[in-house]
Amino acid sequence: MNEFPENVLDLINENLGGFNNFLGLRFTSATPDEFIAELIIKDSHLQPYGLVHGGVYAGMIETICSTGSALMVWGEGKNVVGLENTTSFLRAVRSGRLRCAARPLLLGKRSHVWEAGIHDDQNRLVATGRVRMMVLEPGAEAAGAKVEMKNV
Repeated sequence: MNEFPENVLDLINENLGGFNNFLGLRFTSATPDEFIAELIIKDSHLQPYGLVHGGVYAGMIETICSTGSALMVWGEGKNVVGLENTTSFLRAVRSGRLRCAARPLLLGKRSHVWEAGIHDDQNRLVATGRVRMMVLEPGAEAAGAKVEMKNV
């Protein structure tokens, strides 16, 4: 694993992309061993019963795990794409802040596996997940175009 850029948190937060900006994610920590991001729950995160939508949990887990995985291969000019996201919803939440921490389980040459947990304001575990990524060589294409970070 190559070292992260010195300004890694700025780099991540400035390049989250449309969906992650819509969610309101902000990364607060990024190390090779753990990535942490948070969001403040808004009405747009709720399903009709007034509970946080499961897609918010799955989206947070996907983003934090994928970001960690991408940074692990950043220095090699490689990219990653998600292959599988399994998210379990453990406790209903209606308001407050959600904090997701993700850690690598496997950092192979061709695939990575990460696990994550989301906690609420009371530090209760509200969702868990595991994401599997495929590591792409420089210049690889997906959906007819080269896979690369925009604006970086």
